[in-house]
Amino acid sequence: MSEKNVALWGGRFEGAPEEALQAFGASLPVDRRLWEQDIAGSRAHAHMLAKQGIISSEDAAAIDAGLGTIAAALEAGEFEFSLADEDIHMSIERALTKLVGDAGRRLHTARSRNDQVATDTRLYVRQQAQALARQLLDVRGTLIRLAQDNAAVIMPGYTHLQKAQPVLFAHHMLAYSWMLTRDFSRMLAARDAADSSPLGAAALAGTGHPLDRAQTAAELGFASVIPNSLDAVSDRDFLLDLIYACTVTMVHLSRLCEELILWSSDEFGFITLSDALSTGSSIMPQKKNPDFAELVRGKTGRVIGDLVGLLTVLKGLPLAYNKDLQEDKEGAFDAIDTLRLSLVAVEGMLATMTVNAEAMRAGAQGGFMAATDLADFLAARGVPFRDAHEVVGRLVLVAEKSGRTLEELTLEELRTASPVFDEEALEALKIENVVARRTSTGGTAPVRVAEQLALAVESLEADKNLLSVR
Repeated sequence: MSEKNVALWGGRFEGAPEEALQAFGASLPVDRRLWEQDIAGSRAHAHMLAKQGIISSEDAAAIDAGLGTIAAALEAGEFEFSLADEDIHMSIERALTKLVGDAGRRLHTARSRNDQVATDTRLYVRQQAQALARQLLDVRGTLIRLAQDNAAVIMPGYTHLQKAQPVLFAHHMLAYSWMLTRDFSRMLAARDAADSSPLGAAALAGTGHPLDRAQTAAELGFASVIPNSLDAVSDRDFLLDLIYACTVTMVHLSRLCEELILWSSDEFGFITLSDALSTGSSIMPQKKNPDFAELVRGKTGRVIGDLVGLLTVLKGLPLAYNKDLQEDKEGAFDAIDTLRLSLVAVEGMLATMTVNAEAMRAGAQGGFMAATDLADFLAARGVPFRDAHEVVGRLVLVAEKSGRTLEELTLEELRTASPVFDEEALEALKIENVVARRTSTGGTAPVRVAEQLALAVESLEADKNLLSVR
């Protein structure tokens, strides 16, 4: 058996895996991004081993210096990976042993790759969830600024993608801000779910060495130590939490992007996307395509798949560690990467798009969107709402057959449908009054949207402060 094929666990085996199977079992192409976390975990482990008298202080110092050299090489892109290395943990340990000799061989005392991998992954998830939460704050800020800058713009609101009632554009933008506010909370929950240390659980049952798990947890910044060694090495709930947070956020971004796609079309014309965040056609010179919005919408499916994939991996696993768990990271990394770039794309589109206020207002004039207000007008004057609903329905039919809007009907025509109508009914049909009348809590009336905007700003600032304490 050649030296290059001797694995770190090779003492038990007389033969090495075939090259193809070795590649099949390797996770290095995926987990090499965990090198910073692996070095941090190894340093903490070595410091604790020395403090507990399990290895000498000289060995710990050599390990620490060697890991520093390896970190510098990895940072500079000068680290040489070997095809024989199964994962990033083996790569670093092999390089460390080459640098510092037997001290490097002692590093793995009282540690298994099971708790090592779990530690590295938790450290990475904690870091990435924090970074994604920060990006969510940025997009929320952009949505709030859009609302502030277009506070008086009226647009059609839809149900079933049919015009329903007019709303303020600011109200619409703030709806997405609140979605991302909930996403922020989910992302912090995922970060906190990863904030417990499995290091010291070893393979599954703990170890007979006198470890101080609290010391390594404190050095790595973990809030606590996982109390059960079996759970410590087999738990991937924190990854599910992260991918779920990414998935729901992507669904929200996809819904927003669907609207940006519709609104930027000639049929709507509500917004104009920046040239920098659009693409052209290879054959049609006139085309300006919302490709980045479409990509966010499309990539949402892969993140949903990442969540389903990990759930499927975990559903049948007995305790404790199983090699299936090697499949835990690729989907999680994909979800993180996809969401990160999607947030960049969405923020860029929102920050640079032009809001076409006149087109939005024109859209709000059609579709008989004051119909509910006419019915409410009658109901406020004692007409049972169901009867009022029927009366206004007949008026809509009259307007539709004559090619007019409700606003274009005369008072005489209104009174023909119901003698309860008077001059004030004509005022009720004006689009500004329709919007201003929605004064219930959370409604689209300017006074309520102003209150909501202040609340959104307050929530954003509170969440910024919450994130800054970590």
